[in-house]
Amino acid sequence: MLLSSAVSALSAVVDAAEKEEFDPNTVTPGVIGFAVTFLVAVAVLLLILDMTRRIRRTNYRAQVQEQLDAEEQAEAEGAGDSETDGAAGAGAADTAAEPVQESEPPAPKRD
Repeated sequence: MLLSSAVSALSAVVDAAEKEEFDPNTVTPGVIGFAVTFLVAVAVLLLILDMTRRIRRTNYRAQVQEQLDAEEQAEAEGAGDSETDGAAGAGAADTAAEPVQESEPPAPKRD
């Protein structure tokens, strides 16, 4: 019963749609549709550019942090080796009064 009424209603809608004639060239989204589509495309483009910029910045920060960690570890290993050498040869260090100069100043640590 319910199915037959649904089928008859659907056939009535299809018959009404077939009787109406329209020009397919006039059924367009118009200027408003173009403007909305253009604005969505511009927004997507700006979001992609912003995302790319943020990913590059994050990768660069991670790379710099790895370099700083490696330099700290190298300094710690170098300081540990010089402490053991310095304790064994304390008399030799007094005779050589040559100051130790670093080749480049340590880089500031940034988070």
